[in-house]
Amino acid sequence: MNEAHRTQDDTRSVQRVARLGGLLYLVIIVIGLLGEAFIRNSLIVSGDPGATAQRILESEFLWRLGIAGQLVLLVCAVALTAIWYFLLRPVNRYLAVAVVCFGLVSLAVESLCALHLQAALDPLTSTALATVASAEQRHGMSYLAVLAHAKTFGVALIFFGVQCLLVGYLIRKSGYLPAILGVGMQVVGACYLVNSFAMFLSPAVQGALFPAILLPAFLGESAMCLWLLVKGVDMTKWRGKQLGSAATVLARERA
Repeated sequence: MNEAHRTQDDTRSVQRVARLGGLLYLVIIVIGLLGEAFIRNSLIVSGDPGATAQRILESEFLWRLGIAGQLVLLVCAVALTAIWYFLLRPVNRYLAVAVVCFGLVSLAVESLCALHLQAALDPLTSTALATVASAEQRHGMSYLAVLAHAKTFGVALIFFGVQCLLVGYLIRKSGYLPAILGVGMQVVGACYLVNSFAMFLSPAVQGALFPAILLPAFLGESAMCLWLLVKGVDMTKWRGKQLGSAATVLARERA
């Protein structure tokens, strides 16, 4: 009876972690879409620093809300990275560590994005700077920060893309999560890598690909998010994989 209760508790614990991961992923997706599509895309006028500055000042609170949302997203993403390790460690703990490493580097770089968003606002609201720089100069500084945000985010997505490739591979090998979700996550990673490298190697190509190339990424991440949130993991196969992993570690230690 005690063994049955322990097994049931383990099942509930793993499923709670999986569903928490799905919830965090949902928050990340929603904040990311709102920040990019409904805040920055509505306020940034491509190639026009003056118009961009005017829109940011007219919607200052909305811009600040976008910065706060970015910070919340980062906190959720750190927690999700830890959950990836917990869920995928039974497959291959070394690759699960690699997932964490690439994820944390991506988030460290992405943290700079929030600073660039703040840097886009500061020249427009600083009274001290207004006494030594013209409006055009301050608009230029603000717009450069906007451009820096986009480039920094592109770098962050390179590391995130590699993380997605690793996550997808481990999911495909897991047996307790559908292999099709693993394929989807690898498509996500490939899309982000192509988009980011095109941004730096050939902006014209990146302009032709964007935003269509991000549609498969959105679908892949949404499917992964919803599966974790609704279904979780197959616990019978999870326990089998976990026992196999433990046996492998024990054999290596004895050797």
